[in-house]
Amino acid sequence: MKISDKVESMQFSPIRRFNPMGFKAEADGKKVYHLNIGQPDVETPSVFMDAIREYDKKVIAYAESGGINDLRDAVVDYFKGYDIDFGRDDIMVTTGGSEALNMTFLTILNEGDEVLIAEPFYTNYHTFITAAGGKVVPITTKAEEGYHYAKRDQIEACITPKTKAIVCINPGNPTGTVLTLDEMKLIGEIAKEHDLWIIADEVYREFVYDDRKLASFGMLPEFADRVVIIDSVSKRYSACGARIGFAISKNQDFCQGLMKIAQGRLCVSTVDQVGSAALFRLPKSYYDEVKAEYNGRRDVVYEELMKIPGVVCQKPGGAFYLTAKLPVDDVEDFLVFLLTEFEDNGETVMFAPAAGFYATPGLGKDEMRIAYVLNKEDMRRGTELIKLGIEAYNKKLGK
Repeated sequence: MKISDKVESMQFSPIRRFNPMGFKAEADGKKVYHLNIGQPDVETPSVFMDAIREYDKKVIAYAESGGINDLRDAVVDYFKGYDIDFGRDDIMVTTGGSEALNMTFLTILNEGDEVLIAEPFYTNYHTFITAAGGKVVPITTKAEEGYHYAKRDQIEACITPKTKAIVCINPGNPTGTVLTLDEMKLIGEIAKEHDLWIIADEVYREFVYDDRKLASFGMLPEFADRVVIIDSVSKRYSACGARIGFAISKNQDFCQGLMKIAQGRLCVSTVDQVGSAALFRLPKSYYDEVKAEYNGRRDVVYEELMKIPGVVCQKPGGAFYLTAKLPVDDVEDFLVFLLTEFEDNGETVMFAPAAGFYATPGLGKDEMRIAYVLNKEDMRRGTELIKLGIEAYNKKLGK
């Protein structure tokens, strides 16, 4: 008996693959700073559970396949706050942003179609695109250039007759790179000229720093017929376990295709939708407060990283991730060392090796991704442990 070739070609998540070693280190008495996974420690706004407690239905019934109207209307109002015009029928509620991506690629891809995406990229894109019969075509970026890719010649060099879509994760995971609205316009023009879909993953939309302006592909109505916006409550509201996401588009052919898949999986959790509707009605001041917290965490991590000789990293402009090149030959081997051999005062640290965020074999072997999702002092200590660990690791190797 054999499993499918599609699944055989997939990889395990570099974010979770080393968790057993981390758990073993903790079981052995070490404190482990988990900088590997984007699970914020920011409290979920209380309005989420308040709304669920007030839900007084006697039966938790199936919701409509597209989502409950109260949630979709709340999302419509949220986008109006940014002068973006969506209607209820443009919004499909999904089981997290992950299902939104999975359903989107199933809807637009035929076997062998190619999808452009800047690497390093959120590793599960490889899973979703492969499951839909597509092929990832990477636009390679460099740490020395801040992982920027919005250049016409760089993008068009990757386009072939099989190219069907371009993915833009903005702000970026794992790099924190941010597109400007002008860069989005350039990508929109390229997509229009080559008849491509634009998959705009904007789940970190509010998290942009250093006076950068929030920008969305939804602000470019001239490209609305080819744009699919992926959204989620997970990161913005620190509600990862709620599993509520969205695929949003003005293209009604796409929306109707999406509905066929949505009806096949019946519906999304009714009570999680009730709670999420309350989240989208929070005032804008909430986003300002959360953004300020992550901004401070980013600054602490970057400050500590710059104390490590040989690190290559530009300060990220958004999200809550940072990717850096380390002065070690094999970051995965270094991480294993941190979890199995190293400690400082009974403490060690985890991060995500970046090789798993690349589609091109051999790239990212000396890079890591940090998720700055812990409080400032924990982030400072976790980054300090990386510095101390590098010193101990290279000493072990005789460097």
